[in-house]
Amino acid sequence: MRPLTKFSTEPPPSRRRAGTVLLWTAQILLGVGFVSMGIIRLTGSSTAIETFEQIGLGQWLRFVTGAVELAGGVGLLIPRLAGPAATGLVGVMAGATAANVLVLSPVMAVLTVALGVVAAGIAWARRAEVKDLLGRVIRR
Repeated sequence: MRPLTKFSTEPPPSRRRAGTVLLWTAQILLGVGFVSMGIIRLTGSSTAIETFEQIGLGQWLRFVTGAVELAGGVGLLIPRLAGPAATGLVGVMAGATAANVLVLSPVMAVLTVALGVVAAGIAWARRAEVKDLLGRVIRR
């Protein structure tokens, strides 16, 4: 056990481990959910087609949304990409929330907000990866 000093800013190992387990659990559950939804949208289930017809912007949006959800879900499962993937999924959930509130079902907006909040929490916890990726892109 490491001694605690007044200068120690790191949490104890047990709390750090619990946080890591919680973070990975959230990433895996959210990742699997987004991969599933992406596949459903890309394969053209009747519900997905009908939903995007109601939105009124065309089926191209279903394909874009499905591809982004699939990529984001896979990205959540790759440590180096988890932060950027979660950040992108926050944007997807913002768009889904707007579509639910304005066109579809305001009740479903509660789910999209909740998913967005979880994705934002992952993005915050993985902000070092986001910063690293942005730094690499900017340097090029």
